[in-house]
Amino acid sequence: MGLKGLILAAPSSGAGKTVVTLGLLRALKRRGVDICSAKSGPDYIDPAFHAAATGKSCINLDAWAMPPEALRAMAHRQHSGLLLIEGAMGLFDGAPVTGNGVGKGSVADLAEALDLPVVLVVDVARQAQTVAAVVAGLASFRKGVRVAGVILNRVGSEKHRMMIERAISGIPVLGAVPRDARMERRSRHLGLVQAQEDAGLEGFIEGAADVVAEGVNLAALVALAVPLPAAGPLPRIAPLGQRIAVARDEAFAFVYPHMLEGWRAAGAAVSFFSPLADEAPQADADAVFLPGGYPELHAERLARATRFKAGMRASNALIYGECGGYMVLGEGLEDAGGNRHKMLGLLPVSTSFAAPKLHLGYRMLEALAGPFYGHRLPAHEFHYASIMESAPANLFKAQDSMGADLGMMGHQSGRVSGSFAHVIWAEGICQKY
Repeated sequence: MGLKGLILAAPSSGAGKTVVTLGLLRALKRRGVDICSAKSGPDYIDPAFHAAATGKSCINLDAWAMPPEALRAMAHRQHSGLLLIEGAMGLFDGAPVTGNGVGKGSVADLAEALDLPVVLVVDVARQAQTVAAVVAGLASFRKGVRVAGVILNRVGSEKHRMMIERAISGIPVLGAVPRDARMERRSRHLGLVQAQEDAGLEGFIEGAADVVAEGVNLAALVALAVPLPAAGPLPRIAPLGQRIAVARDEAFAFVYPHMLEGWRAAGAAVSFFSPLADEAPQADADAVFLPGGYPELHAERLARATRFKAGMRASNALIYGECGGYMVLGEGLEDAGGNRHKMLGLLPVSTSFAAPKLHLGYRMLEALAGPFYGHRLPAHEFHYASIMESAPANLFKAQDSMGADLGMMGHQSGRVSGSFAHVIWAEGICQKY
């Protein structure tokens, strides 16, 4: 029957989109719908929860970093069924760009690129009929963005639901999700606690699915989905090497599935190892990738991982680290309590969480060294760590989304390189140096 799609968006962050999305994904799966999912924007944590709800890998679709043809090609990874895309922040919230008040990379941009309708998830806990004005404003704000339905979230009572639903005109209300303890989840400074750390996750998803299935007309929701536009083949993502060892555990969890899939599609073999289990990268690897994650929560354990450290130092492979991986490649890492832990010592940098400071935003990187040498890379930064001491940065020349110069970022020393930035898209350009 082909692949159909639908986007879930909201007026703002904190509206409960993620939990509603998880409930919908599991509820639809229960009903036999061939369901898959995607997440708008740069996000590592929510996609892991999506995958737990559906049993399928969740992809990231980033309208700031990825060209429209890549967005369409990636959306077609599943050839049939229903693709449910969870938005980020508010529907029209894009990264600021010079000379454009609308910005770039919003959920609305993604909806236009994929020509998909939007269902709004609106937190109504502190309002009633005013919700109708919010919905009407969002629906009429931008030509080409079709608001096809509304889900009322955190409804207080049947009377509350009725007041809002009667006020909304011209857009179907697909259901109302009540305030319910089964829809609440604990979080961490970068988002929800990671899926693989949560022993109660399956019960939580089942409970959310129960609540959502009771309150939302699932058949009406599915009926709003439309076929995705035709797409060409997925653009090639050249791999770091032909045999890539990727660190993967609770300290190194932030890997984009489209990067791994792109490397495999280009003929690379991808293997995994766990630094927390004191595993070294595979001996025959010609590239090692240390992704981001939460090494600060496991710094003492990593400092004691003698086999991991020895294997990394003895490796002749190209080694690349992002954010948390970059910190572990450095000389030392100071945790939130001020305790310093010795890291790999492969890059001349030491980092600290003792005085947390948010670094957040899209980045455009010009690679002056390392595996991406000579190319520009869309990336993002999201961390609370700071550099305590380092040699002069020499890996990337960085700009923010408006083109403002952020100076140099990251380090390269021989075969080893890394920075705080997460590369989002690297179409056909990665090469060994």
